[in-house]
Amino acid sequence: MKNNVTKQKVVNAASSLFFQKGFHGTSVRDIADRASVNVSLISYYFKGKQGLLEYAVTNYYEAYLEKIEASLEKTSDESAMYRLNELIFTIIHYKQMHHQLTCFIQRELSLDSVFVREMTVTYLAKENYYLKELFQETIGKSVGHEEKMYLFMQLKGMLITPYILHSDWKGQIVGEFAHEQFVKKYTKSIQKWIQFNATMRQ
Repeated sequence: MKNNVTKQKVVNAASSLFFQKGFHGTSVRDIADRASVNVSLISYYFKGKQGLLEYAVTNYYEAYLEKIEASLEKTSDESAMYRLNELIFTIIHYKQMHHQLTCFIQRELSLDSVFVREMTVTYLAKENYYLKELFQETIGKSVGHEEKMYLFMQLKGMLITPYILHSDWKGQIVGEFAHEQFVKKYTKSIQKWIQFNATMRQ
């Protein structure tokens, strides 16, 4: 139990530093100092900075997909619109509650690397499958394939924009209450966009 708590302290420290200084601008010493642990402990648990990055991102996405799957299972008897709205809330809430790591990951995803390709093939492909299937069901059969594709691209864009352009709003969201309010308001704006597109194209 103590080991898990210590590992999480290191991951939290690394997430904050990666967000602030970037992966290459952060040293193992920086992480150890921020987490108040010995440098050797990071090597012992994670085999170095790259191992720590992979551990943090893998845990992030595994927990993220668990939240998505739990939302889909919980709302399995509801309408497609309701299920999609709940899924959007779940996604934004998770990303916002881990906003520093989310912003860092989104920044890394803009780079072409072996690590990024591995993430894309595994976790992001699964996220895309769940979202696309439900979105297409919500929009309806009257919308052409090409238009659905463009609309889905817009939806995906709305889900990541706050974490790509975080410098535009980060000063306005300070404290847990502000983060919760952002999730509610931003989710509602996306849900209105979905409602508009689903209704207009019936």
